[in-house]
Amino acid sequence: MLNLSELLRVPNVDSGLKYDISPDGQRLVFSWNKTGKWELYNMSLRGGHSSRRSNPQHSDEIASLEVHSLATLAPHASAGVTEKIDGAKFSPRFSPDGTQLAYALDPDGSESYHIVLHDLITNTSKDLTPRIAYAHQPNFSWSPDGKMLAVLSDKHGQFALHLLPVDGTEGRMIKNVFHPCWDAVWSPDGQWITIEAESTASDRSIHVMPINRPRKGGKGKAMKVPTTELKLNAQHPAWSPDSKFLAFSGENGEWHDIGLLSVETQEVTWVNESAGDDTQPAWSRSENIIGWIHSDGAKTSFQFKKGNDAIREKKIGDGVHSFPQFTSDGVVILYEDPSRPCDLWTMNLEDDSFQQLTNSLPDEFSNAKFISPEEISYTGKDGTKIPALIYRAKDSKRAVLDIHGGPNWNLQFSWNPTLSYLASQGWTVLAPNYRGSTGYGKKWQNASRFDLGGVDTDDCAAGAKYLIENGAERIAVTGRSHGGYLTMTCMTMYPELFAGGSAVVPFLNWIKSHKNSREDLQHWNIENMGDPEENHQLWMERSPYFYLDKVNAPVQLICGGNDPRCPASDSLDARDKLVQLGKEVELLLYKDEGHSFLKIENVIDSEIKRVEFLIKVL
Repeated sequence: MLNLSELLRVPNVDSGLKYDISPDGQRLVFSWNKTGKWELYNMSLRGGHSSRRSNPQHSDEIASLEVHSLATLAPHASAGVTEKIDGAKFSPRFSPDGTQLAYALDPDGSESYHIVLHDLITNTSKDLTPRIAYAHQPNFSWSPDGKMLAVLSDKHGQFALHLLPVDGTEGRMIKNVFHPCWDAVWSPDGQWITIEAESTASDRSIHVMPINRPRKGGKGKAMKVPTTELKLNAQHPAWSPDSKFLAFSGENGEWHDIGLLSVETQEVTWVNESAGDDTQPAWSRSENIIGWIHSDGAKTSFQFKKGNDAIREKKIGDGVHSFPQFTSDGVVILYEDPSRPCDLWTMNLEDDSFQQLTNSLPDEFSNAKFISPEEISYTGKDGTKIPALIYRAKDSKRAVLDIHGGPNWNLQFSWNPTLSYLASQGWTVLAPNYRGSTGYGKKWQNASRFDLGGVDTDDCAAGAKYLIENGAERIAVTGRSHGGYLTMTCMTMYPELFAGGSAVVPFLNWIKSHKNSREDLQHWNIENMGDPEENHQLWMERSPYFYLDKVNAPVQLICGGNDPRCPASDSLDARDKLVQLGKEVELLLYKDEGHSFLKIENVIDSEIKRVEFLIKVL
């Protein structure tokens, strides 16, 4: 029998933001919560790629490579003042000469990231953005000369492109595309910066901005080149080593394929065209290979193309691969599946061998029996087939409906200790990839636009009915973020189906939550629910806060005090109203957490109490 507390202590390498490989290809730096805190780790890649075939199910095949924690970063002394740098550390980036690291620091879980510089020679750190009252995105890029960073700051009210010198002097804004920006990538020749920004609906746009362009003419006048915007839904920009091409993941019909923008001709060509989304392009250091992540429902693989050769595919297992990066003799990649947390691996492109670099799974779990989910579909309210994952267990009379967040996300064959534990208790767990989820084509992703809390709620409720048809007598519903919101729309719109609901970091009041959210989050709300004034009635109707009188089963609300996405005030207001209505409600407020809980003790406490609540109502 799995132990939940021990399962929740199992660490994982961060899969939400990138790791980095040093310019000489000899070192790897990544974020890992091995000790319960998100810290940076440094690994040597010397010795080349192992030629042996490794099995991801057996820990005795793990590479014996040294991993050094950068957790004890030495404080930076300036004018007799010691600067203490505390918080979760993510998204490390090597400087072009490999002597420094820049990384994103989240001091309090609010996602108001600071940008910190760490000197690998002196082992000293300094916050380049101290005492700020604004936020940065965790994605940024070094200038090729190593003198500054291209960062995205909302200092002026919207995430825009700023240049931040690494000598500690003040940065300046150089480009605002008037849409919230997510990523900035400097070309290797230093002549371009690519910006990824939000666009319409859930689309992204790519802007290629000239910077430091070479001068032409006898009078030394700078060549004026306008910023180029790709006229399609595109994301994940990646420059070729010679800066002649920009690779990206772009909408090419129903699916995302890998496109190439020629800087010289401004023409777009497609590397591949396939069913299933292709994302996260990466270039080999010799320029003649381009690779990417290919998604096929709940599973993924690494695909690559060398020159004009046919596309080839590699995978470690039937799980989730992400963020490929080339080395001189292979590819480093993140991998996880239902029985193994996210770790770093290398793959040899010439044969089928691979090697595990980090080992997050403790030895006591190496032979544990994890129930693997199955991909199924069930019939929705309108007859549409809804894709889902199901963890089948012995006791089909008790079931849990687990709703993922996003909504532009999907549940795949990934590491999920809570769902594994619930299944190990003998309960069936159904995780719907409702309309609005990614991974099932463009139409599916946009099917809930201007209908959030409507068709997606119906799809989840249809999942509960599917469970009933297959023997379930008591069903609990739970979810995180947008899944927490849908937990509460299920509890108010379909109260007869559920024995209880646990909503983790939910929002319940579109109108108030919108007012209390950051500008970039407000942009997404308007793009997907319309203007809050013009569509006031819709915003009211889709806010479960105003229908809490419909709830007829116990409710649990779990929230973080520093949450910028789903403010804790929504949960506090709902708790007060449910108490007034005489409903059974439990509130858990973690004042020092944000949307994603970062402190392991809070993660364990909140998840154990969520499971205890589900046990009680089931």
